[in-house]
Amino acid sequence: MSGIEAAGGAAGVLALRQKILERSEALQQAVAAAGPRAAAPAEAGAPAFGALMRQAIEQVNALQQQGSAASAAYERGQTQDIASVMLARQKASLAFEATVQARNRLLSAYRDIMNMPV
Repeated sequence: MSGIEAAGGAAGVLALRQKILERSEALQQAVAAAGPRAAAPAEAGAPAFGALMRQAIEQVNALQQQGSAASAAYERGQTQDIASVMLARQKASLAFEATVQARNRLLSAYRDIMNMPV
């Protein structure tokens, strides 16, 4: 039994189409009633993409510095907790790897956009 037959034949498909059209019209009216502000994707007070990237990189840098400081403290004998040192180094490593992956994806997206035909 095909999907059209299961939906009640041609009459079922037409009824489903009509429901979809009605819902689409209702959504368009709701968007129109909300005004042009609803269509704007970014808020006026939202931080810029560059600012968010800078903040993320600064956080990764802070984790790197914490990991280095923990390693140096362990090497100097100021701490005996190797688990906390290893945890700090792993956090820094994971944050750096995530940053590299994000950079690679952004570069790939940039290349894809630049290679799009106009």
